[in-house]
Amino acid sequence: MILSAHGVSKAYPVAGKDPLVVLEELDLSVDTGEFLAITGESGCGKSTLLHVLGALDRPDDGKVEIHGVDVFSQNDDELSAFRNRRIGFVFQFHHLLPEFTAEENVMMPALVGGTRPAEARARALELLDLVGLAERAEHRPGELSGGEKQRVAIVRALMNEPDLVLADEPTGNLDEKTAQSLHAELIRLSRDLGQTFVVVTHNRDFADMADREMILEHGRLKVSSSD
Repeated sequence: MILSAHGVSKAYPVAGKDPLVVLEELDLSVDTGEFLAITGESGCGKSTLLHVLGALDRPDDGKVEIHGVDVFSQNDDELSAFRNRRIGFVFQFHHLLPEFTAEENVMMPALVGGTRPAEARARALELLDLVGLAERAEHRPGELSGGEKQRVAIVRALMNEPDLVLADEPTGNLDEKTAQSLHAELIRLSRDLGQTFVVVTHNRDFADMADREMILEHGRLKVSSSD
C-alpha cells in the first residue's frame, strides 16, 4: 500500500449557517502501481479530496499516510518539501509557465528540489520522449496544441519520480478525440513506469479504463457497482 487515509474530515464555514461538510470520516487505501479513478457529482468534494491527499490542504480531522509517513505531522516547510519530492500533480488546466520551453517547464520541479540542471535536463528530455514530444522540447507553450501542453504537464508531474500522481480532471479541457488519446497515454505511463495514479474524472470511458473506481458521495467513498 502506498497511500492510506483514515477518518478524514473537512468542512468549510458558511456565513450564518452550519459549516459545509465536504469530507466526513473518509477512508481510502491505494496500492503501489494502481490506477484509481474517483467519480461523483459536480461539487461533491472530489477536488477537495485530492487537495487533502496531496497535502495542499490540511484536513480538520483524520490521518493521511504516504509510504507510512504521517503527512500532516510535518510543519509547513517540511510539507512543501515532501510534496515536491513525493507527489506529482496534474490539473485540468496545464499551468505551464509561458516564458519557458516545454523542456524547462518539465525541469522545474527538479530544479526547485535542488537537482543539478544538467541532470534535470536529461530527465526532462527522457520524459518528453516518452510522450512523443522530444522534438517539441524547445517550443514554448504558446507554440503547442492543447493536447501537447497537457502531455507536458503530465510528464512534469513525473519529473521527480513521485510516489503518487494526483490528477484532477486532467483531460476536462480538451476535445473528445484529444482526451481519449490522453486517457490512453496516462494508462500506458502507469503500466510502463509502475506509477501510482489517483484521478478525478467525469469521463465514463476514462473511469472504466482504471484498475478501480470509487464514487465520492455524502463525504465518503464507496466502491463503484461496476467494479
